[in-house]
Amino acid sequence: MPALSSGPAVAFDGVAKRYADAAAVDDVSLAIDAGAFVALVGASGSGKSTLLKTVNRLVVPDRGRVTLDGADVASERAPALRRRIGYVFQDVGLFPHLTVAENIALPLRLAHTPDPARVATMLELVELPQAVATRMPSELSGGQRQRVGVARALVTRPGLLLMDEPFGALDPVTRESLGQAVRRLHDEMRLTTIMVTHDIAEALLLATRVVVMAAGRVVADEPPAALLGGAGGEAAQALVAVPRDQAMRLAALAG
Repeated sequence: MPALSSGPAVAFDGVAKRYADAAAVDDVSLAIDAGAFVALVGASGSGKSTLLKTVNRLVVPDRGRVTLDGADVASERAPALRRRIGYVFQDVGLFPHLTVAENIALPLRLAHTPDPARVATMLELVELPQAVATRMPSELSGGQRQRVGVARALVTRPGLLLMDEPFGALDPVTRESLGQAVRRLHDEMRLTTIMVTHDIAEALLLATRVVVMAAGRVVADEPPAALLGGAGGEAAQALVAVPRDQAMRLAALAG
């Protein structure tokens, strides 16, 4: 694969979104460096998925703006914007009537840039055998389907990857394996990655930076080591306490 430049810097500037009387995102300003791997964590309803979706305009904020390398995402037509952004979500969303290869190739076809060799390369990058190319999604395991989803998201070589609970439906072993594969792809393709997850341990192990949200606001923004060292405040430490306590209990069981 040829050398790639780093993915774009992402900035949220006073972003707000309300649904009826509830503030899903409440005046969030946040700058994400090019090439960072940022995890958005927090309880259900904290606003993390809504914030993520303002980047690719699946959610349009009521106030504020989102920029990629300084350019407002609202200045570009949504279809063109989304072709430059990889998006992976929990339900995968593979088309059941298309083969694996056809699913991966779909973004290339929509962009009128067919490239069969690129599909084969993506299968290799997500560690799937070439033999699965002719299979239907129903013939794959959940982990394999999610790998196909990652391959489809990255087939157009986007610089930015958005992930919304991408591993939530997977068993722990598959989840760990796929998480490591995504981190490897992030490094190899020099992506900027923003991942929403409920799993604080996953965030700590994969991300270079963890942003904690509560009630639509950012309440902590720290590197994983700082969070483990006690930084971030009460809400962040309440999340970190869960894997820390589990690790202590496992150590006690091991004697």
